[in-house]
Amino acid sequence: MDWLTQSLTDWLKDGLIEAIMNKFENMFDSINNQVESIAGSIGQTPQEWNANVFTMIRSLSDTVILPIAGVILTFVVCYELIHMLIERNNMHDFETFVIYKWIIKTFCAVFILSHTFDIVMGIFGLAQQVVNQSAGVITGSLRLTAEATAAEFRTQITAMGVWELAGLFLEMFIIDFCFWVMTVVIFIIIFGRMIEIFLTVSVAPIPLATMANREWGQIGNNYLKLLFALGFQCFFIMVCIAIYAALVQNIPTSANVHASIWSAAGYAVLLVFCLFKTSSLSKAIFGAR
Repeated sequence: MDWLTQSLTDWLKDGLIEAIMNKFENMFDSINNQVESIAGSIGQTPQEWNANVFTMIRSLSDTVILPIAGVILTFVVCYELIHMLIERNNMHDFETFVIYKWIIKTFCAVFILSHTFDIVMGIFGLAQQVVNQSAGVITGSLRLTAEATAAEFRTQITAMGVWELAGLFLEMFIIDFCFWVMTVVIFIIIFGRMIEIFLTVSVAPIPLATMANREWGQIGNNYLKLLFALGFQCFFIMVCIAIYAALVQNIPTSANVHASIWSAAGYAVLLVFCLFKTSSLSKAIFGAR
């Protein structure tokens, strides 16, 4: 009867070992693919990321927002002219240069409004250039893999009992589920940023129409700061990925199986947390409100 029990135990143990090895070798795939996807797409401009959505946003801006911006620009330049005329003792110290100054400012305001999307794309193009130059730092080091230590890991779990193997399998199942959740969260962060960019770009003519006046121009200045913050957020995301890639290269290397897999999960959680912080950090640095 003992041989039957031993045979059943060995069969169950072998099955658990194979199941655990399969989990161990594949549990990093989802997070790997998502991180590599970020590195490949985060530096794209809105037009490169999705040309159809960008075309729709630009069409809405040109047909709906631009006429409103034109009205606002008319009000702003008229307000600026009145302010210039009464600034010097209610027109008693009037200078002809004031008119020329107002014409130049109006020309610049009209030029900015008519080239709104060129300005916006220039900002994101600059951010893309920064990301592309920094991408070489993490090239070839993103993939967190368990293949290199698979043999050592198999040796460690072979020495375990059935119940310990069962607990380890449940533990790895939970971690695998957590990796899947974190993959979804990363997807939401990256796509949420792009949607925020499209929403911000869609109303670009209105804040830029206020640039001709010192008081109203604060709206346009804050808007430009926000564009720079959104553009350079991708650089901070790349820095987070670079730090993550450097940290995970030694995982799993610990002699403790549980410490190894939980360390990998911990670094993934840290990556997600840092990705969440990139938005507020970028806006704080650029002074965007």
